[in-house]
Amino acid sequence: MAELFAPVDLPDAALRAQVESVLSGSARGRSFGRLGHLGAWIAACQGSLRPAPFDRPRAIVVAGYHGIAARGISAFTPEATAVHVREIAAGGGPVNVAARAANCSVRLIDDWLDSPTGAIDVTDAMSAAEFDSALQRGRDIADQEVDAGTDLLIPGDIGVGNTTVAAAVFGVFTRTEPVVAVGRGSGINDEVWKVKVAAVRDAMFRVRDFREDVPRVLAAISSPDFVALVGLIAQAAVRRTPALLDGAYATLAAYVAERLAPGTRGWLYAAQLGAEPAHAVCLTALDLTPLLALDVSTGQGTGGLLALPLLNAAAEMVGDEIDLARGDAH
Repeated sequence: MAELFAPVDLPDAALRAQVESVLSGSARGRSFGRLGHLGAWIAACQGSLRPAPFDRPRAIVVAGYHGIAARGISAFTPEATAVHVREIAAGGGPVNVAARAANCSVRLIDDWLDSPTGAIDVTDAMSAAEFDSALQRGRDIADQEVDAGTDLLIPGDIGVGNTTVAAAVFGVFTRTEPVVAVGRGSGINDEVWKVKVAAVRDAMFRVRDFREDVPRVLAAISSPDFVALVGLIAQAAVRRTPALLDGAYATLAAYVAERLAPGTRGWLYAAQLGAEPAHAVCLTALDLTPLLALDVSTGQGTGGLLALPLLNAAAEMVGDEIDLARGDAH
């Protein structure tokens, strides 16, 4: 497979170790616990001994319209996606509420709402050309944001059927049986869950002969919005810009991004842990420990925005401790 991304340079490990050494050398620094490790990661990403709060964070919410939603695999009808997108565009929805509280801006990407993807249980979600276009769109979004000064990305998702797509992709790449891969998503009952399991089973069966061909699998059973998230997260890492992950969909996209652009995970932090089976497994594979465990399944990057103040508080606390250590040294 041809390289789809430029090589990823990891955050400065020596700088991270230096910050953690300063913290471990003081009683107050040791008392910071995981916030100390978080502050050291921020410092490594920023390339500075003194971490600073993120002053240009940006939530990127990517909407999808999945043909599989017509199977009745969600508590929402397929039309609900467009309703929720209009709500976000008008400044409403959980993402905008959380963004205002976290002092973060929101960008909505709704490129793929005009027509649904193929229903992945019986046909491909997109062509190879559409896959390439979606991946490039994700790259372009990352480049636009970094060039504009964005210093932290919070990928978000919205779309009826997202967790069905996630379960199918997760099941294929981790060789997980559908009954284990499929969660309750939007809060579905047992009968709908059975329909969802059958759809995921059939989608996974369709790609059984080429499960190691990541682009081909994604073209067959994911969606353009998912591929765009993969491109966004991977390219952000290429551009040395950290990302804060929300739920299962974005975390699975990050897991795939790591496969396509090794080293991506060094630029990632997990905001929260939801209930979808794919979420915890992908976090473990990426060696990420979530900051919060709220069982939030709203999507839209909401969980990431709820964790953003923790990142900035960690940067402030660790930065102050670094200043004190520098003062002691002189």
